[in-house]
Amino acid sequence: MKFEEVLEKRRSIRKYKDTPIPKEKILKILEAARIAPSAGHRQPWHFVVVENKETIKKLAKQEWAAEAPVMIVGLADQAASPSWCINDIGIACEHIVLAATNLGLGTCWMGQTGREDLVKGLLDVPDNFKVIAVIPLGVPDETPAPKERKSLDTIVSWEKYGSKSR
Repeated sequence: MKFEEVLEKRRSIRKYKDTPIPKEKILKILEAARIAPSAGHRQPWHFVVVENKETIKKLAKQEWAAEAPVMIVGLADQAASPSWCINDIGIACEHIVLAATNLGLGTCWMGQTGREDLVKGLLDVPDNFKVIAVIPLGVPDETPAPKERKSLDTIVSWEKYGSKSR
């Protein structure tokens, strides 16, 4: 797929087929995260791939997410990069989402507000890591229509906030 097509096709998928994901595809997706840029090249991230159905059910914040055959948990290493780890893991997780889309798989980024202790306990995550994302991964069993986006002229200024001309 061309890059622009990947960007246009990416959707938050909330319904997955009961189809196992080949390890080779998971590794390609993780490789995309591995090569993401990071501040000071610190690479302050770790990813936990979960395929155990019982663990997936416990990680699922919403019922639909429990149907995904894989979950990738994105962790930010606060000790390695206290100021930038959140930005860095965000970039790496978006690489995961786009790589999955490119491979014909669906994802839905789920934040973990209020559930960090649960996730850390289930996955034996060390204290220096912060849980940033739980990303269900699977073959989509739905094709959501594109959502309307704000126009560029409402979200972009030139030189100073509010200036519409270049």
